[in-house]
Amino acid sequence: MMALHPKVIDLTLDRVWRLLEAVGNPQDHLPPVIHIAGTNGKGSTQAMIRAGLEQGGARVHAYTSPHLARFHERIRLAGDLISEPALTYVLDRCYNANGTDPITYFEITTVAALIAFVETPADYTLLEVGLGGRLDATNVIAKPALSIITPVDLDHQSYLGDTLAAIAAEKAGIIKRGVPCVVGPQHDESMDVIAGVAARLGAPLLAYGQHWHISAERNRLIYQDDHGLLDLPVPNLPGPHQVMNAGSAIAALRYLGKDEAACEAAVTRAYWPARMEKLTKGTLVDLAAPAELWLDGGHNPAAGAALAATLRTQSARPTHLICGMLNTKDIAGYLRPLAEGAESLTAVSIPGEANTIPAEDTARFATQVGLPATTATSVQDAIIAIRKTTPQARILICGSLYLAGHVIRENSQ
Repeated sequence: MMALHPKVIDLTLDRVWRLLEAVGNPQDHLPPVIHIAGTNGKGSTQAMIRAGLEQGGARVHAYTSPHLARFHERIRLAGDLISEPALTYVLDRCYNANGTDPITYFEITTVAALIAFVETPADYTLLEVGLGGRLDATNVIAKPALSIITPVDLDHQSYLGDTLAAIAAEKAGIIKRGVPCVVGPQHDESMDVIAGVAARLGAPLLAYGQHWHISAERNRLIYQDDHGLLDLPVPNLPGPHQVMNAGSAIAALRYLGKDEAACEAAVTRAYWPARMEKLTKGTLVDLAAPAELWLDGGHNPAAGAALAATLRTQSARPTHLICGMLNTKDIAGYLRPLAEGAESLTAVSIPGEANTIPAEDTARFATQVGLPATTATSVQDAIIAIRKTTPQARILICGSLYLAGHVIRENSQ
């Protein structure tokens, strides 16, 4: 399939429409779709919605990207990760139907996921946008049950535009005529664009700060909308930013008619790996002991700020970063918020990734923003070096979902 990938990624839906037609237009026969776009928080919001829906016994399909350790993580059929035989079957169908025509990796695998969703009974389909929204391969659903736009920020500027307004316009491309759209917290510039698109399409908005409100008070989560007030536990996913992701998830569940039990399950039962996740067992955990080992896949300035805010809520313990990033990211913008709360950064190159930033460059960016930095040839070497100097450290591996996937695989060996 990779041999079919165009030499240059050009965002278009033409290739997707062609392949969908060839395999019988599965996008027209899905269980009710909840379509989720945004810069940060899409995956966490999806995980919370799924936990809430499944609490009531619903069978839920879920599509997400990228994967961390195994491709199968992208496709969840009625609650379970797709099996190897089922994945092989739908990929073969797509490959044979596509022939030798150019198509991207994400496009052909998205069509495969839609086939799998149609052929497995379920009550809901959760679709997470891959890149942008307007021209994303998931944006082929004529009338979803609900659209969601999580916070919009700067990322993927080379594809989506270099202003918040331009990026918001791409994200707002998932809004469909007459279909309600839950909107998480936004910069004013982004909100103006989203509201304009919604008004033009007659799509009712359920927007944070206007139609629903959420806050953490005295270690409780307080949510309020036109249906009333909910007093819930704080999210089990760590970090202040998860409060707002929970708000979007609860707003979606309330619109879908779900009860308080579903909303509580959303914030207490969601699982989303490599988002400020404390690793508790495995090869790398044993290597780091007695230091704590944490993992986060955020990679843009907003994610860096969210991670820094999360660290401020943690118990007092010296934090040392192990960081690897891709050359498409704003390295300094990501690291700048973290310089205040971390003792040091050990830079690594991401194994097996052609687009990795060399460890020396990451270390140079860290030094520029005031974060003492060095390099290591591997994550293992970095852990050993930190543990030797600071046995009781909090070691946080961060900077890329691709690095997070590598760590998960290494830790499981």
